[in-house]
Amino acid sequence: MLMERVLSRENLLTALKRVEQNKGSHGIDGMSVKFLRRYLYENWDSLREALRTGNYQPSPVRRVEIPKASGGIRLLGIPTVTDRFIQQAIAQVLTPIFDPTFSDNCYGFRPNRRAHDAVRKAKGYIKEGFWWVIDMDLEKFFDKVNHDKLMGILAKRIEDRILLKLIRKYLQSGVML
Repeated sequence: MLMERVLSRENLLTALKRVEQNKGSHGIDGMSVKFLRRYLYENWDSLREALRTGNYQPSPVRRVEIPKASGGIRLLGIPTVTDRFIQQAIAQVLTPIFDPTFSDNCYGFRPNRRAHDAVRKAKGYIKEGFWWVIDMDLEKFFDKVNHDKLMGILAKRIEDRILLKLIRKYLQSGVML
């Protein structure tokens, strides 16, 4: 089952390193990334059991407002560091399954792809004589996506019901203002 791959020692150590390297702000629980390793050491048995049995309950995300250079604000949801760790572990297992199905012209939040690669590709198209480049931002995607349709798409490739249940819980975890 995929949840066992998510919870494998190697996968979890990689997830922990990535969350620690990314740093980032605290979630609603106020716990800093620098305390994550100790928290996991002290609470891993109960956390792993909750994840394995489908009883883990993600925390709501902390809502922050970031001013945009062009005016206005961008709303961000910041998960707790524990939830970021779990989400990273899930992403590491699901990315090799889903990434090959994405368009080759998509560069956002993909492994080994950066904005600079997209610009380089667009410049190549311009040299070939094309006039149009489309830049799409999926702003507020998770605020508006139909959860049932998304879960249906995931269920076509993921048979692990506990993992699907956890993903749905993350989609529905809510926001703390």
